[in-house]
Amino acid sequence: MKRRRFVATVGAMLALPVRAIAQPGRAHVDPIDPLIWSFTRGRPVQPGRVTLELPMMAESGHSVAMTVAVASPMTETDYVKAIHLISEKNPVRDLATFYVGPRAGRAEVSSRIRLNGTQRMLAIAELSDGSFWSGAVDIEVMQPACTDEG
Repeated sequence: MKRRRFVATVGAMLALPVRAIAQPGRAHVDPIDPLIWSFTRGRPVQPGRVTLELPMMAESGHSVAMTVAVASPMTETDYVKAIHLISEKNPVRDLATFYVGPRAGRAEVSSRIRLNGTQRMLAIAELSDGSFWSGAVDIEVMQPACTDEG
């Protein structure tokens, strides 16, 4: 195989939109982490029901597409109250909190986020019954954001 063809083939493969989806069994939540404690107040966080989607690899951490969804019927008695998005390595780990309610129809949010390098992302959903559920995903970031280069 000639060098140009090899480079073109590898480049095309890297350009494919590959996404990492949260694995429910891999969602690890430290119950004594002060950030997590601030909204769970020590209640257990169970893995599952939360799907967090990010690319497996991002060329730049300056603007990374993200979607988080929670499996919920979204009725007046059973709905998602909030979705907390937590970064492992950003200077400010509490990336966002999305407040949802029964009138939202479905608990799904898409946005773009800044990431400070390769890390594990965590989404925790707070449900109306007081339970907490989580999903986590690993993302590799080639050029980190959130750093002072001056």
